[in-house]
Amino acid sequence: MTNVLILNGPNLGRLGTREPDVYGTLTLDDIQATLESEAPEGTTIDLRQTDDEATLIGWLHEAVDTKSPVVLNPAAFTHYSYALRDAVAIVTTSGLPLVEVHLSNPHAREEFRHTSVISGVATGVIAGLGADSYRLALQAVLARVS
Repeated sequence: MTNVLILNGPNLGRLGTREPDVYGTLTLDDIQATLESEAPEGTTIDLRQTDDEATLIGWLHEAVDTKSPVVLNPAAFTHYSYALRDAVAIVTTSGLPLVEVHLSNPHAREEFRHTSVISGVATGVIAGLGADSYRLALQAVLARVS
């Protein structure tokens, strides 16, 4: 049995209504349903969202302790949270895959969004493909733990 943590940062609880022209109309519940329907047998999807940096860091520590691969949408924390970056490094240096995802393409947006302090320590990055970013990231982390 593989448990995959799908972790989401600030404001992503507002998906579906927040800037649908940028983030789409699907909610996190919709994304979770898609991931659960496409996950191979024996895979559990544990999707979580928080607006709190400390909670997100705690979940990354939990990933290491439970040996769970991670799909992470750090949202605004992407651009400045060195504490989150260090927690991501703990995950990946422990040998677990962690794929950073973004619904939109940060490089096609405001300049401050062009920098990710997370990408350099993530296993990989998928961005700009809407909810498909999550689906592709799930495939990537599962391929690395199989």
